[in-house]
Amino acid sequence: MDIVVIIFLTSGLFLGWALGANHLGNIFGTAVGTRMIRFSTAAAICSVFVILGAVFSGGGTSETIGKLGPVNTLAGAFMVALAAAIAVWIMTRAALPVSTTHAIVGAIVGWNVFSATWTDIDSLIKIMIGWILGPILAAVFAIALFYLTARLLRIVKPHMLFLDAYTRLGLILAGAFGAYSLGANNIANVVGVFIPASPFVEFQVAGLFTVSPAQQLFLLGGIAIAVGVYTYSAKVVHTIGQGLYTLSPVSAWVVVMAHSLVLFLFASEGLERLLAHVGLPTIPLVPISSSEVIVGAVLGVAMVKGRHHIRWGMLGRIGVGWAMTPALAGIACFVGLFVLQNVFNQVVYDSARYQFTPAAIERLAHAGLPRAVLDRLNGQSFYSSAQLESDVASSALARRDIAQLIEAARLDPVKVQPLRLGPKEYARLTAGQIHAVYKLAGQSFPHRWLFAEALARESADWRPGPDPVLDKARNRALRDHIDTLARLFREN
Repeated sequence: MDIVVIIFLTSGLFLGWALGANHLGNIFGTAVGTRMIRFSTAAAICSVFVILGAVFSGGGTSETIGKLGPVNTLAGAFMVALAAAIAVWIMTRAALPVSTTHAIVGAIVGWNVFSATWTDIDSLIKIMIGWILGPILAAVFAIALFYLTARLLRIVKPHMLFLDAYTRLGLILAGAFGAYSLGANNIANVVGVFIPASPFVEFQVAGLFTVSPAQQLFLLGGIAIAVGVYTYSAKVVHTIGQGLYTLSPVSAWVVVMAHSLVLFLFASEGLERLLAHVGLPTIPLVPISSSEVIVGAVLGVAMVKGRHHIRWGMLGRIGVGWAMTPALAGIACFVGLFVLQNVFNQVVYDSARYQFTPAAIERLAHAGLPRAVLDRLNGQSFYSSAQLESDVASSALARRDIAQLIEAARLDPVKVQPLRLGPKEYARLTAGQIHAVYKLAGQSFPHRWLFAEALARESADWRPGPDPVLDKARNRALRDHIDTLARLFREN
């Protein structure tokens, strides 16, 4: 691997380190603060399970981060992750639990502004709704768990020694669950921006299972989080443990369990599929703020036990840190991109052109967009998605319609040249998929979506599933394959 690639990846590892340094307190701060678990034990458990969660369940939330801003070069991803890490590190130095989600979202928006890229407002709103719902759900879960636990203890009346042992075990299990959920939910914050420009390639382990490029990034990010847990998390652990509200050992278990459940709800693709299978509404898979969730859980317990014990000054400091983080990360990213581009001559974004070709106009008309708007755009070209958005701003189009315009008009010319297929492509693709590629040999497509539609006409193996949830894994794999072929067959 090129040394430049390794250097660019270091910012993601730095962000992972900062997340680990800041977020152990969210999982085990209450347990350590009540002296039920030693710091070293908490760090070991967290390190193992955060890596497992990142590798095996980290794919769900990374899609949402990818939609927010298509950071499409390694240099750009480097600066986005570095700006977010700097914001998190500054807050960690102040011993404040800070939201890595706030930091990465602010940094991505900073990249969008610098590169004149349209920000997907729907994805941003979805993430911000998660920021609001997360602490509210945590408070509700904490209140419910507190009452259920108190009632159970009144019925069972365990001896003090047994209660102490059960509480310690419960804190360890809940903390392990929380660390797994943290890895699954927040790994997108650490390395999600690197996925579109990932330098890794898929490989098989002893013919037993396949490790995707994204999973390799998730593993690196998980290891970086584990290093952060061990090296710099003690101060924040004590802030959460006793800085906001003094908790009993049983209350600490309630808080950790409520926090873990909320993170799991917003990260589990298995739960999403189960809800969709039985016809229930699904929960959006978005990276939510672990810091907000733990504070919501603590406040839920505090509301039950007595609000006058809440340290409102500390809560105010935490709130100020949350508000400052995205702005700080966004400004740092914009300035850093300027320096990286103009001082170090690095390509921080891959410029895209947008042209309303006859095929694009036909697709948009079929989707039901206003004919008057399409007639005006027919044949026009734009040099950025932000310029395109500005041009149609007076047309009173919905955000979804603007997103369709941008997707349909984006130029990504492909000329199918099957001889460029290598052993890795033959190993990944089915016989039907490879046959479809050969049937399109020599053909050119101005848009990537046109290429995907042509492949789907040639083979059912290239056709996406109709259900956006139940067929998510298949459709994601198809998109990855098409992205690989588009890079391989790209026309300059």
